[in-house]
Amino acid sequence: MNLQPTLENDIVRIRPLDSSDLEPLYQVAKDPKIWDQHLSKRYIRKDFEIFFSESIKCAGALTIVDKASESIIGSSRYKEFDRFRNMVEIGWTFLDRAYWGGKYNKAIKRLMIDHAFDYVNTIVFFVDKNNIRSLRAIEKIGGQRIVESRFEKFPETSSENLTFIVKNKKASK
Repeated sequence: MNLQPTLENDIVRIRPLDSSDLEPLYQVAKDPKIWDQHLSKRYIRKDFEIFFSESIKCAGALTIVDKASESIIGSSRYKEFDRFRNMVEIGWTFLDRAYWGGKYNKAIKRLMIDHAFDYVNTIVFFVDKNNIRSLRAIEKIGGQRIVESRFEKFPETSSENLTFIVKNKKASK
């Protein structure tokens, strides 16, 4: 699977994360309210730089751009699992608060899900059980909660996370 595609629709462009995105993404991430339901406090510069470095190294991170303003508004990632070849994770998504509660998250996730379904049949999302905003957002895009995420057919995750999946309805497998 191409983990760093360029995807777009009428409102956003999603492209591979580049080292030059550090400062514009930090300008988004430095808002503490983005992280108030996260364990990670990436509004702290050194914490964000660690996150950004990990994002560059993972080779699956993406930058999200508002097409109308050409502004960087956030980031997301894909992650493959060695033992689960027909599954990919979408996660680590954050958006500028000006883009919350509307059409942007749905449009971003739709682009990412549609791209992933060209390669896999299942998308997995791990969401911190205390992150109410992310839990609601994943339900809005059709995520189905898997009550026991430690079945052999799913990757293991932290006990602090809830596991959601979106299945490819067109898949024959």
